[in-house]
Amino acid sequence: MRKSLPQRIALNTVGVVGAILFGFPTYWLITTAFKTPGEVLSPRYDLIPLSITFENFTSALSKPGFTTFLTNSLIVTLGAVVTALIAGVLAAVPLARMKFRGRKGFLFLVLVAQLAPIEALLIPLYLLMRDAGLLNQLPSLLLVYMALTLPFTCWMLYGFVNGIPIELEEAAMIDGCGRWGAFRRVTLPLLGPALVATSVFSFITAWNEFLFALVLMRDQDMQTIPVWLATFRTAFAVDWGGIMAASVIYAVPALIFFLIVQRKLVSGLTAGAVKG
Repeated sequence: MRKSLPQRIALNTVGVVGAILFGFPTYWLITTAFKTPGEVLSPRYDLIPLSITFENFTSALSKPGFTTFLTNSLIVTLGAVVTALIAGVLAAVPLARMKFRGRKGFLFLVLVAQLAPIEALLIPLYLLMRDAGLLNQLPSLLLVYMALTLPFTCWMLYGFVNGIPIELEEAAMIDGCGRWGAFRRVTLPLLGPALVATSVFSFITAWNEFLFALVLMRDQDMQTIPVWLATFRTAFAVDWGGIMAASVIYAVPALIFFLIVQRKLVSGLTAGAVKG
């Protein structure tokens, strides 16, 4: 149904106002990163910096441990994304295709696990890692991040697999494919958009996680980028320009990952969350 002119004006106005409200903090972050220390601490805020400097970026990149923290973050984040996707697919396909006792109860537990606050898991996980001798080890942090993202991944992929007609797999098996061959040649290619959507969620969750990295990785050489950001605040001062520049640098890998997968992101977000 075609909307009237006043309705379109009202909707466009709401959209513009919403874009400004959500976009202005990002604009403030980026412009502050290019300001001099005097402009950053000035009580007057200039929408356009009076002078542009890269001093904050130079200071942030030269801060001790940046390369190590970045490498650690990339290892645990990408590792968590890959392992969560593999485990999620292996769990979602049987849940969607097989009927067995306790299936609905298991799906309910998956949903409850997603709703549980991650802070409640901190102390039990710390004690478990300590007793197992896994503190200050990147593989243990990778497993924690995988566990944090796995419930959503499993639930999302379950809904998507459930929306793929089983007749497609049956037709492939009639043509000579086994169950694994039908999955590999038919179901898995159709899971592409869902894998992209869940990988974005897993990447953002693991990339932004701060608390577990701070508590479980006591050795500075094992900590991640979010912990590195906290070093710009000390007991004596806060390097606001450095924090803004470091935040811009911190957002670049996530932005690159999003740009790589964004073509299939929208279809993946809308495909797996309806039927279940």
